[in-house]
Amino acid sequence: MSVLKKPLITEKQSASSDKLGRFGFVVDRDATKEQIKAEIEKVYSVEVASINTMVMAPKAKQKYTKASGFTSGRTAIYKKAIVTLKNGQKIDFFENI
Repeated sequence: MSVLKKPLITEKQSASSDKLGRFGFVVDRDATKEQIKAEIEKVYSVEVASINTMVMAPKAKQKYTKASGFTSGRTAIYKKAIVTLKNGQKIDFFENI
């Protein structure tokens, strides 16, 4: 099973990757920084300078529908890794599309 689940592609993360060379990934909750580094270097053929990880707390969500009224719930807990690459390195998520 892979440590990396999916890349984070948001407006804020895109700006950070352009200016600072930082890329975001959603990773397995039990993954360590060493495992994340090894997986990224193997999959994307880049050199990783540093990794910051954080566990994102769930957020409360609520929606209204005519049929059932208000429905409330929460988002899932996930772990996020912000990967800083060495100078001159870049990851292109859209190269195979």
